[in-house]
Amino acid sequence: QVQLVESGGGLVQPGGSLRLSCVWSGTILDSYAIAWFRQAPGKEREGVSCVSNHGALYADSVKGRFTISRDTTKKTVYLQINSLKPEDAAVYYCATDRTFSCNMDAEQNHYWGQGTQVTVSS
Repeated sequence: QVQLVESGGGLVQPGGSLRLSCVWSGTILDSYAIAWFRQAPGKEREGVSCVSNHGALYADSVKGRFTISRDTTKKTVYLQINSLKPEDAAVYYCATDRTFSCNMDAEQNHYWGQGTQVTVSS
């Protein structure tokens, strides 16, 4: 079984910061790639970042503001979000396709967490 559990979302003012966490358990190797996605109302789910043993990937829209990291001792992937913008508001999900390379195509990732809501408002 595979389980991914996100946390850390909340209400933040524009320009603020959040750190999201994704804890994995089950049949997920510590070296599998794990990605973060987000979905805003009325929009498609988009990949924002991914971490693997090859490094990290970021969507152009978040480069320089988002940082992904992984702590295998805690079986947790983090997404540090800085300089939040209103357009960052969405439900954020972590996901994996249980491979060793990043894949930021939502359709290719088969294991998902339940999501955590990020709201950006003054």
